[in-house]
Amino acid sequence: MKRLLFVAAVALAVARPAIAADLPEAAPLPPPPPQAPAAYIPTVAPVYNWGGVYLGVNGGYGFGNSSWSSVLAKTGNFNVSGFAFGGTVGANYQMDAFVFGIDGDIDYMGVSGTSSICTPNSCETKNTWLSTFRARAGYAADRVLFYGTGGGALGNIEANGPSGWPSSSKLGWTAGAGVEAAFADSLTARIEYLFVDLQNAQPFSAGAPVAQPITVKLDESLIRFGLDYKFR
Repeated sequence: MKRLLFVAAVALAVARPAIAADLPEAAPLPPPPPQAPAAYIPTVAPVYNWGGVYLGVNGGYGFGNSSWSSVLAKTGNFNVSGFAFGGTVGANYQMDAFVFGIDGDIDYMGVSGTSSICTPNSCETKNTWLSTFRARAGYAADRVLFYGTGGGALGNIEANGPSGWPSSSKLGWTAGAGVEAAFADSLTARIEYLFVDLQNAQPFSAGAPVAQPITVKLDESLIRFGLDYKFR
């Protein structure tokens, strides 16, 4: 019996390679599915930051109205106009797209005008310098800032009349709006409009036989261009 089992095992071992050769070959594995290309992520330029301290220069044109009045007579409004240029200093703070700041400037003013009603000399009003100190608030669309502004003003009023050229420095208020654009990391350019109303000045008295106080009024609109350097 053992001999029979041994013969059967040997016969099976000899026949296995032949049986395996007669079997069909296994099908190859399917290739892996193609991988999708990596998604393209565009490069996004950093959003401009308006925060920081800046210094600048400005220049433009002013126009408005003046009037002289006393108990004896009034000129009514007459036109004043002229050029302006000076310096600017300020600081901004940005929160998301909103920008808040303070802005100050002092300008030489060549704004003047005359009325022929006064006798024996014409009445002439001059604004020789003007300083404003304002708050600013605006919305930034990346490198473009739209803003409103308002605050105080201090200006010099000179009045040329029967008593010469007395002058008076008067406080007032100002308000306006503007747009500013950044064309380099530290350089911005702006255009703005300001309305300025100074307090009435009483620079001199005239009249005979009793001197009468003369009140000089002045308000003006300014259209100015500015160039600012922002410190990083």
